[in-house]
Amino acid sequence: MALRVGVVFSGCGYLDGSEIHEAVSILIALDRRGAQVLCFAPDAPQSQVIDHRDGKAQAEGRNMLAESARIARGRIADLATAHPDDLDALIFPGGFGAARNLCDYATKGKDCTVLAAVAKLLLGMHQQNKPIGLACIAPVLAAAVLGRAGKRPELTLGTDEANARGIEALGAVHHNTPPADICIDQGNKLVSTPCYMNAVGPWIVYQGAEKMVEAVLLMAGDPAGMIRQKMSGDSGGQGAR
Repeated sequence: MALRVGVVFSGCGYLDGSEIHEAVSILIALDRRGAQVLCFAPDAPQSQVIDHRDGKAQAEGRNMLAESARIARGRIADLATAHPDDLDALIFPGGFGAARNLCDYATKGKDCTVLAAVAKLLLGMHQQNKPIGLACIAPVLAAAVLGRAGKRPELTLGTDEANARGIEALGAVHHNTPPADICIDQGNKLVSTPCYMNAVGPWIVYQGAEKMVEAVLLMAGDPAGMIRQKMSGDSGGQGAR
């Protein structure tokens, strides 16, 4: 039976939603390993809309669920309907939407508030001992929710010193990590990877996403060796590590 993995988006575009390269890399890595992907996003307005040509804020409003459907090719559900009982694992791509829409860390730092549906799902997955993957800036979500709950989550934002101090102020432990590598918190079942927290290209981002996805799936359980069988039969891939 395929592992069921929820992927939570926050819009479409790195300045005001989910980072598209990271999101697509995660979806490809999951599909490559035979996971059943269930896409979600909050049915709520984005905090901002940014013109990605010049980085300027726009007056128009956009809905996170409608924008995220662009990445998910329409196969997406309201985050309010997601439940830990229906998932084996959960993954958050990065992009400023994670820090502006799913929470307001981008503007409030250690005083940030996490969207209720996000906090509820994160806590529910943690309580059921199910793994959570986080890319780029998305670890701030786990820092805010689990850090404040006293779980001391171990996370990475690459080597970004300012944001490392930011998540430590929320109760997390930060580990400096190379661009294409991952940080594993076995106790809390968290896997994080820097992605575009570094000045890198899409190939580095994809490598980090691959490692993160594989670690998350192996944490979730590998029934009958399905993940490794899938990888060993993939002539175009790296094979299982």
